[in-house]
Amino acid sequence: METQLERRARLMGPNIPTFYKSPVHIVRGQGVWLWDAQGKRYLDCYNNVAHVGHCHPRVVAAIASQAAVLNTHTRYLHDNVLDYLDRLMATFSHGISQGIMVCTGSEANDIAIRMAQAVTGQTGLIATDATYHGNTMAVSQLSTRKPPIGGRWPNIRLVPAPDSLRAADPTGAAFAGHIAEAIADLGRAGFGLSGILLCPMFANEGLPTLPTGYLDAAARVIRQARGVIIADEVQPGFGRAGSHFWGHDKLGFAPDIVTMGKPMANGHPVGAVATRPDVMAAFRNAFSYFNTFGGNPVSAAAALAVLDVIRDEGLQDNAARVSHHLGTRLAALSHPLLTDTRANGMFFGAEFTTDGTTPATQFTADLVERMVEAGFILNRIGRAQNILKIRPPMPFSIEDADRLADTLTRVLRETPVS
Repeated sequence: METQLERRARLMGPNIPTFYKSPVHIVRGQGVWLWDAQGKRYLDCYNNVAHVGHCHPRVVAAIASQAAVLNTHTRYLHDNVLDYLDRLMATFSHGISQGIMVCTGSEANDIAIRMAQAVTGQTGLIATDATYHGNTMAVSQLSTRKPPIGGRWPNIRLVPAPDSLRAADPTGAAFAGHIAEAIADLGRAGFGLSGILLCPMFANEGLPTLPTGYLDAAARVIRQARGVIIADEVQPGFGRAGSHFWGHDKLGFAPDIVTMGKPMANGHPVGAVATRPDVMAAFRNAFSYFNTFGGNPVSAAAALAVLDVIRDEGLQDNAARVSHHLGTRLAALSHPLLTDTRANGMFFGAEFTTDGTTPATQFTADLVERMVEAGFILNRIGRAQNILKIRPPMPFSIEDADRLADTLTRVLRETPVS
């Protein structure tokens, strides 16, 4: 009889990613819990897609109610998308007051790159050397895991990502220096600088511990070159930072453009780009852009419900409380390969090395598999994939954090160090 993996390969082709060596067949979710086809329950310590919890009844009701009335696109007038943008823009400062609704974070980042080009008239783009910003042709140029066929576009420069373990840079001066070198190189090559695209938590880079103001020097360098700063808030945004609604405000810098994606509507395909009116005008004058499904009434209703739940259930405050508690629990862990732990709102990391700097990649992979076996969904990040990635839905409680920390303590003892 054909297995599900065989069926996937037959219908979807080879090399379709799954998270784990023994893939999990999830059939149901509720809150912070997931169930597989055999009825096994897992504590979800990973999914920011279900930002306010899996199958939140208010989001489900909003989708069903609007779908029963109308769903169409934004070439027809409708209040939902405007109501949502009004609410969303009220969460920003730095003059950001206009937006474009799309379906994914990848689309949002693709538009943001074009906005930077429209504002500056230049095409050079900077990102870090251990990042991920999506899978359109443009943003995939920034990925280092699978370099593009034929090589990276010549207008792309990747700078060393911040690394609080191996390259102490408390003022951000070294990071700014790398950016300055990239800007000069883009100028010599004739591209000039359009902007820099970065995640305010540097999440895929490994969630380094960085002080507020770390990007001040880098921002000055970008501004002096008349470049644009794009903050990718797909992972840090919507209260996950705990102390702030947006990751860029927590790190203490003012972006020109903000991009958002999967957490916006709790799994319904919604993304957005937000920016100042001058940037938007430059983009609208330089490009003709329309997204059939971006901002449709059902998606907007789902996104509005998410904002309501974040506010009404105090999820940003919950992120701050749980961050302190679980961060303390992780810092108290002891293991010969555990070199550093990190907490940034409802986002946590634990880095494993063999000698303080050399990545313990295989151990981390084994640890993830054993935690999944124990009923905890999490994963890995970092250039060498040696950092445990914990990024649960926002309703994750202190009790949930203790379940995770207690099990992680046990599994660390049981996982062989090869």
